[in-house]
Amino acid sequence: MPFRIRAGQYGRFFVLICVAIVMFFPFLWLLISSLKPDDELFSSSFSLVPHHITFQHYIQAFQEEPWGRYFFNSVLTSVLSTIGQVIFAAMAGYAFARLRFPMKSVLFGFLLTGLMVPAEVTLVPVFLLVKHFPLVGGNNVLGAGGSGLVDTYGGLIIPNLFSVLGIFLMRQFFITLPKSIEEAARIDGCGEFKVFANVMLPLVRPALITVAIFAFTGMWDSFLWPLIVLNNSNMFTVQLGLASMSGDPSSGPSDWGGLLASSVIVTIPMFVVFFALQRYFLDGIAIGGVKG
Repeated sequence: MPFRIRAGQYGRFFVLICVAIVMFFPFLWLLISSLKPDDELFSSSFSLVPHHITFQHYIQAFQEEPWGRYFFNSVLTSVLSTIGQVIFAAMAGYAFARLRFPMKSVLFGFLLTGLMVPAEVTLVPVFLLVKHFPLVGGNNVLGAGGSGLVDTYGGLIIPNLFSVLGIFLMRQFFITLPKSIEEAARIDGCGEFKVFANVMLPLVRPALITVAIFAFTGMWDSFLWPLIVLNNSNMFTVQLGLASMSGDPSSGPSDWGGLLASSVIVTIPMFVVFFALQRYFLDGIAIGGVKG
């Protein structure tokens, strides 16, 4: 059946197209500028389309900074954090949605208060927990004497294994599932974990992918926490790599072309992840807000 637009929808589509162009234009300008030679990049006359296309900025970017190492660090920490968030959010969301235990509503409400606390407020206590992690990095049983998880992958990953938003989304999704499915599985002899893993979990795939997208993009774009917990440049993520190319804040970067090219390289994985999984992402957001 061909796609037809009603007369009253033309205005909506026009507004949406205009918003999409406005939102996409900065990335388009970034991409085009990264392909301009220096004489066009710093020219006083504005030109959206470059007269000459060059990939020299991309070559210089990889020569000036170890982007291979930065990407490895970001991919490793983002993937492991995503796996952890999906697992813990699914288990906690299932417990709050389907299990009965004392003070469940109170505990869930208390958990949601974490969404009202800015991440910057928790930076100092979380850093102290990471630094004084027992029996790691030279620390004793009491967490004293060493550096703990500072400058380690564990210091980047462990504080990002849990997400209140992920638990909320999974709980909302599990609520929408009919109880008859769960009851039928119990009649067939399934235990609690088997009901969760083999019956309920496959039914919430859109929610799992939604949580995974949030977790991956959040860790990939994270700047403040890696800046605090990392001192060794070999542990830098892509965001810290971009910051190191920015140079002195008072004078700006010495290589604008390389910085633009690096920004394009760092942004592309997010576009790929979102466009590849956007159908599940929209389904997860839509269904996750149905029940409360």
